[in-house]
Amino acid sequence: MLISMQNRGADRIFRNGKIITLDGRSSMASALATRGDRILAVGSEELVRTAGQPGTEIIDLHGKAVIPGLVDSHAHMDREGLKDIYPSLAGAKSVDDVLARIADLVKTAPPGAWIVTMPIGQPPSYWNVPESLAERRWPTRQDLDRVAPNNPVYIRPIWGFWRHKLPLVSIANTRALERCGITKDTLSPTPSVVIEKDASGDLTGVFTEWTDMSIVELTMMRGVGSFTHEDRVRALKRSMQVYNGFGTTAVFEEHGVSGEVLAAYRTLREQGPLSVRANLLFSPPWSTVPGVAPKTMLSTWGAWLGGRGFGDDYVRAGGLYVMLEDPGEGARSPIENALRASASPYTGWAGFYYDAGLPRDKLKDVLIAAAHEGIRCVGLTSDLLDLYDEVDRVVSIRDKRWVLGHIGVLTKEQIANIRDLGLAVSTHTNRYIWRTGARLAARLGEEREDVISPLASLKAAGISFGLATDNVPSSMFYPIWQSVARKDHTGRIIAPDEKISREDALRAATYGGAYLTGDERDRGSLEPGKLADFACLSEDPLRIEEDRLKDIRADLVVVGGRTVFEREAVPSIERATASAFAR
Repeated sequence: MLISMQNRGADRIFRNGKIITLDGRSSMASALATRGDRILAVGSEELVRTAGQPGTEIIDLHGKAVIPGLVDSHAHMDREGLKDIYPSLAGAKSVDDVLARIADLVKTAPPGAWIVTMPIGQPPSYWNVPESLAERRWPTRQDLDRVAPNNPVYIRPIWGFWRHKLPLVSIANTRALERCGITKDTLSPTPSVVIEKDASGDLTGVFTEWTDMSIVELTMMRGVGSFTHEDRVRALKRSMQVYNGFGTTAVFEEHGVSGEVLAAYRTLREQGPLSVRANLLFSPPWSTVPGVAPKTMLSTWGAWLGGRGFGDDYVRAGGLYVMLEDPGEGARSPIENALRASASPYTGWAGFYYDAGLPRDKLKDVLIAAAHEGIRCVGLTSDLLDLYDEVDRVVSIRDKRWVLGHIGVLTKEQIANIRDLGLAVSTHTNRYIWRTGARLAARLGEEREDVISPLASLKAAGISFGLATDNVPSSMFYPIWQSVARKDHTGRIIAPDEKISREDALRAATYGGAYLTGDERDRGSLEPGKLADFACLSEDPLRIEEDRLKDIRADLVVVGGRTVFEREAVPSIERATASAFAR
């Protein structure tokens, strides 16, 4: 089993572990050796010890499980650290608790300075508010005025995809409303936004939004509590450590990223190697290039998007996010997205451009032009499948790694179409099994339930798929567990025939993610010659009790041969220098 890249000794040897290689033979090993940023050897302890030399570092894993680094296929990793930028209201159980937090912030704020907080509720999902408050109501501007008469206060709304349940609610006090020029005569920017008033017609300070991405924060309250470049850089670095803590070593940002996020990655990459590798997709702000023919556009400024894009093994950007407009309301509404995009180049929580959608005929022209230019396209809704099929009849996209991502519901016919087009797939079990599985099952009926996150059917069709968190929460062990247990948040089992094995779930979370970005030769399994990206875990994912899968954490994480994360107070991982390994 031992294969050496070169006839040279190892820098580091990880011994006495359970190495779950996830190679093509499902091999298991007890030791692994690295040299530089690559895996030098994998095998039995005795075999790998032959790779030692004077000065080789020896890490004793004491039987712990090691897996390839997890690849989050739809991460929104940059958001995780942003959650720490503004004060949290987590744990508040009453309006008085909320007011007490605001009062504490007022004590250290200069008169007139803005006080902006995270939403009311318990992260990451912010379930059951305001019912979780003792008063079963939201605070009002009058409540906030009592503790902050001289400071504008804004309690921001949740990002709707954290909970997948409407409405979004934010609250401003009197000073904040005055600063933003909002009066009882102010008109709502769109029917999905309600500016609440009391029985007398006076503002309550409460904004209710029946849409998944806040419009209020980007229009009426524009600029309040926005994220700076320094915030994004700091947050991204923090995010990487959080993701490392759950064994994630690479992400694919398949929703596309804005210039703000690209700039944060650039700044961090200039400082040195990253602890999480990132493959970034371009989010196109189409309203900035009106009237330009797709072929002209993608062969000029879009040319850098072709092939694997530009960058290195740590940060790579290329490919195009594509979205069909929806004439109704919501995340794909051109009217609502135009309002959100009015804040550009600022994108808030999104980190992508809101005006990335196009009508069907225009999007088809873009897809055909992209296919001609060798630009890979990624879409997140199943209604794009027919459009992909139409494009393939003009310019072949077969086996070009175009992606249908965020999969929730797929019929057998759609699965066959995905297979025939050679598409790669990412799934979103956090949403379609855990959060909304019961609602989907009730709507579809028991006889059609198996179309929900049909992982076993995708595997049977020979389709490679990745798992993803969507940053809710940030641990990949949640989708791994959901793929195996199929439980929603009430404990109901969703489409049990679509369960997959633990090993298949781990393979989807590693190799499947690497395949999405064309990196399977370098990542996704633990084999000689591949990048030395792996995680030593707190528990064995192949043996732990099923419902504890979601609670697994990483004790030690290696990226490119470097230790990038080590959990404090893990005494069972020991180190020594291998002077005894002289040849």
